[in-house]
Amino acid sequence: MVRPEITGFGFGPESQKGIAPVKVIASSVRKGNVLEIDDKLYVVLTAESFHPGKGTPTTQIDMRRISDGVKISQRYKTVEQVERAMVEDREHQFLYNDAEGYHFMSSENFDQITLQEDLVGDGAAYLEPEMKVMLSVHEGKAVAIQLPQKVVLEVVETEPITKGQTASSSYKPAKLSNGVRTNVPPFIGAGTRIVVMTEDGSYVERAKE
Repeated sequence: MVRPEITGFGFGPESQKGIAPVKVIASSVRKGNVLEIDDKLYVVLTAESFHPGKGTPTTQIDMRRISDGVKISQRYKTVEQVERAMVEDREHQFLYNDAEGYHFMSSENFDQITLQEDLVGDGAAYLEPEMKVMLSVHEGKAVAIQLPQKVVLEVVETEPITKGQTASSSYKPAKLSNGVRTNVPPFIGAGTRIVVMTEDGSYVERAKE
């Protein structure tokens, strides 16, 4: 397997340390956010907004209660306010995974911390030993992970390049070196290194050598 190369994080103000509790609209909630509901903390597993042709737009949020792992789903109006809890985002290196979860080491003090499989989700395919990620930590417990926005991976399987095909032609299926399947332009062949988004595995561009 070819180790993915990190091409940069996409962290904005939300990843700064010491965030105070703040009210935000439901449609702005993202995976990995920590919400406070009835004095209990929940980490967001998925958040999806729906905009029907008629009726009120809503946001469906699936969460896991940090204290006991119970999962719940809540539907809010997209403009309804929810409270985001304070967490610290700290840089860690991925070490390995086993039956207990995914193990990381702090870049600051070398302490190790474990993140459960459902919180890593599909991002697990992109994790490689020594990869630097950001973990959201609450009272010493990791509750969410932020991968680099983009990584470089090699295409290991795809249809052969056909003469005359251009970038404007429809995309074709491909398998990447980490096992993820995606779609690539017709001029991309097996053995080509490409930049993909870790959020959904989508093709960005051919990697620069």
